[in-house]
Amino acid sequence: MTAEATTTGTHEEGSAKHPSPKFYWLLALGLAVVTAVEVAIPYLSAFDSVRGPLLVVLSLLKFGAVVGFFMHLKYENRLLQNFFAIGFVGAIILYLVVLATFRVL
Repeated sequence: MTAEATTTGTHEEGSAKHPSPKFYWLLALGLAVVTAVEVAIPYLSAFDSVRGPLLVVLSLLKFGAVVGFFMHLKYENRLLQNFFAIGFVGAIILYLVVLATFRVL
């Protein structure tokens, strides 16, 4: 028996092909650059008025990249993606409710 015959995948036959290792290295490099920008933003006075929202957007960008590609959520079936999205949106709503409760917003 060959190695291909003995392995059983969890993905459907028609699922998308995973990227190459080169893609993952480039993605990691991109995440490192975004992290460097996030670290630099507090030290730059040009971003004083938009510092908070900009850091949140950059963090969400990194979160999406990590979950989508490194955790392979992008390649799972739609049902699992929807469960994750519902939980993520629910967590954001809960966070905003807690902030509003303590009058931080």
